[in-house]
Amino acid sequence: MSAGQLSAEAVAGRAVEPGLQATGLTKSYGGVCAVNDASVTFHHGRVNALIGPNGSGKTTFFNCATGMIRPDSGQVTYRGRDITRWAPHRVAAAGIGRSFQLCRVFPRMTVLENVLVAARARSLRTLLGGAYDRELVDRARGWLARVGLDHVEALEARNLSYGQQKLLELAGVLMADPETILLDEPAGGVNPALIGRIGTLVRELNAEGKTFLIVEHNMEMVMSLSDHVVVFDRGRPIAEGPPWSVQADPRVLEAYLGV
Repeated sequence: MSAGQLSAEAVAGRAVEPGLQATGLTKSYGGVCAVNDASVTFHHGRVNALIGPNGSGKTTFFNCATGMIRPDSGQVTYRGRDITRWAPHRVAAAGIGRSFQLCRVFPRMTVLENVLVAARARSLRTLLGGAYDRELVDRARGWLARVGLDHVEALEARNLSYGQQKLLELAGVLMADPETILLDEPAGGVNPALIGRIGTLVRELNAEGKTFLIVEHNMEMVMSLSDHVVVFDRGRPIAEGPPWSVQADPRVLEAYLGV
């Protein structure tokens, strides 16, 4: 991090605490290097964004960080703890939750059941058998109310709009109570009203102590929500800092616009 970035944080009166970090992270598929010796730090307690042109390695970075794929080399740490080759369930247990670029829900289960199966404390078999305790159900309904889906809890998830399915996936992530939430294109394919709802949720949850790392192409959403923005190009970070400085960075303009 540059001295200028540290000064900006100091002026704002907010100490920087490292959260998810990568050092020399590399992942190739055949002859294509998706993440290329990337070293980057995301700030704990903040709304972070990871942006970049299509094919710049953002989702591959997410997958390496959450144990979905194994990097070829390099290290991933979370709050100082090496999680590089942990399985996804261990990463989740460490306090990291995530959504996916292509929304993942159980289409023939009800909205409420989709949130219940995300609870760590219960096995899928138990939940599918209908053995729900009242506290668990109340917590699930609380998250559905929070994302605005409590009125459709009895519907099968396949009957929701795509934007509603995105909100349902987020409710499932929150049900596991992670301290850090990775969102992969939460605004993709979502109408403006629901994008606004997602943005409001992110702001509220961050104020309540949740850390966010968001991959997103909707620049209006990124710039209005984020405290810290990292820009990837060709598998590695080329710029980082507060939104206003990243927007004006000539390296970012070149990566996006070729100017």
